[in-house]
Amino acid sequence: MSITMSRGQAYVQRLNDERNVWLDGERIQVTGHQAFQGTLQTIEGLFNLVDDPETRETVAYWDEQTGSYVHRSFLVPRSLPDVNSRADAFRLWADRTYGVMSRLSDYARSRLTGWYATRHEMTAHDPAFAGKISAYFEQAKRNDAFLTIVQRDPQINRSLPVGEDEDAMLRIVKSNAEGVVIRGAKMVATAAPYADDIIAYPVQRIPGHLPELAHMVIVAAGSPGLHMMCRESFATKDTDKSHLLSAQYDEMDAVLFFDDVFVPWERVLLHNNPEAVWQIRCNTASASLAYHQSVIRLHSKLEFITAVTSAIAKEIGVDSFLNVQEQLGELISQMQTIEGLIIAAEAQSKPDAFGNWLPEFKYIETARNLGNRYYPRAVEILKTIAAGGLIQIPSGTFEMNEKMGSMIGKYLGGVTMQAPEKIRLFQLAWELTGSPLGARHDLYERFYAGDPVRNRANQYVQYDKERLLGKVEPWLRRSLKD
Repeated sequence: MSITMSRGQAYVQRLNDERNVWLDGERIQVTGHQAFQGTLQTIEGLFNLVDDPETRETVAYWDEQTGSYVHRSFLVPRSLPDVNSRADAFRLWADRTYGVMSRLSDYARSRLTGWYATRHEMTAHDPAFAGKISAYFEQAKRNDAFLTIVQRDPQINRSLPVGEDEDAMLRIVKSNAEGVVIRGAKMVATAAPYADDIIAYPVQRIPGHLPELAHMVIVAAGSPGLHMMCRESFATKDTDKSHLLSAQYDEMDAVLFFDDVFVPWERVLLHNNPEAVWQIRCNTASASLAYHQSVIRLHSKLEFITAVTSAIAKEIGVDSFLNVQEQLGELISQMQTIEGLIIAAEAQSKPDAFGNWLPEFKYIETARNLGNRYYPRAVEILKTIAAGGLIQIPSGTFEMNEKMGSMIGKYLGGVTMQAPEKIRLFQLAWELTGSPLGARHDLYERFYAGDPVRNRANQYVQYDKERLLGKVEPWLRRSLKD
């Protein structure tokens, strides 16, 4: 009698391959290592939501091509209801992980969906692109693939022009009838150690005289020669007791070393084509669909940190102080601003030239550019309100001898909470503010979308300034006698 595995179990089982994942100086097996247990259990549970009758219609849709339910991040939106249904799926995953897992596969899948939906606009740059990405898109849907994307080059000497550090940049070093061989490195590959496939391409414009650097490839995570060097894990042995967020939601980051990795031609979407790669980088559909997911996740995260901060203010009896109320009001304003921008982006969705309905990107871009300031500010407010309470959290468990237990109960309780519950609350706050996980998320929210200065400047450069100047011109034509 055969036993059918759940989607989540099938996903975890796929990770038992020959991938080269390095942690603490050792090559490790992802599925058997403590550092990945909680994260994989979380993702397994999210994948299984497609099989759960109570959540299936929210997170998935019936796909005729595969003859199965497929996560809505693969849905090409052809109407406003499609846009809204994709948002519902994003929100379910984000709320289940409190916005703390920033690179769940729905982001990269949405990137892929955008490229697939506008594949024919690449015909002028590479006639083979449409066929290749169509074939991979169908394969990824059918396999329920966990995807991640890596774009950035190692920080060796950022003062050099693009391409001057050529030896470090991922490049094609040889090719034959079967495919290409790539060599170099990429950072920061969030979720790569437990992904099925990694989509790699450069984020910056490649000079025309360096075509070997201008490629877009899909690399299987278990490819020979691909090495994933992980940062230290935040999920240590005791995290399941005192660091619950780290135990369940530590999405590992890694640097990828490509030591002559072979990629078959069907997975070489673009090669030796700087202009085509730049067009992929600037693809509006891909950006709109993927960052739609990102700002929904951001909203869940801001909602969570607002909840934690409000609970602490109440439990230490400061929620009636005017200065504290002002700070809590600021958190609510942040949360509601992002929510309003999401609503506007969805409400003003419209079809592109290919009939794809896309969220209005100007609102998504605004939410993204606000987020890299909002989240660090939210952390600052939580630190300010919790103050010294964040560094008086007892280490270890609370089950001590009777004398210590009575003193903990007497001195570490709150307005409404008993000591154990209040300690848990402050542990949660410490995870968001002072732990390695919290520090990582502060950095992530600042820089995940690229250079925040350049992003805001681009928003100005691309804005229709003539419309604004039109409001000023009538005043300039008035005489001083008017």
